Amino acid sequence: MKLQNILLWILFIISIVLFLWFVFGSSPTFEQTILVLILTLVIANVVKVNVLENRFINLEKSFGRLAYDFKEHTKLK
Repeated sequence: MKLQNILLWILFIISIVLFLWFVFGSSPTFEQTILVLILTLVIANVVKVNVLENRFINLEKSFGRLAYDFKEHTKLK
């Protein structure tokens, strides 16, 4: 498991614990609970964007190689 996934799971569990603590106890405040949830979602989005960016870069390289191969193939004929 990657460090990013472990961090996301930990933050998600903390968010759930804080929410349940807010519902059944007198602490933390609603704003603190929402802040941790928003922080978890923002970090999850950053991780997903980085993964998609890496995949896009690989796709871009593949299309570059495909275009080069196609140009070389048309030169031979």
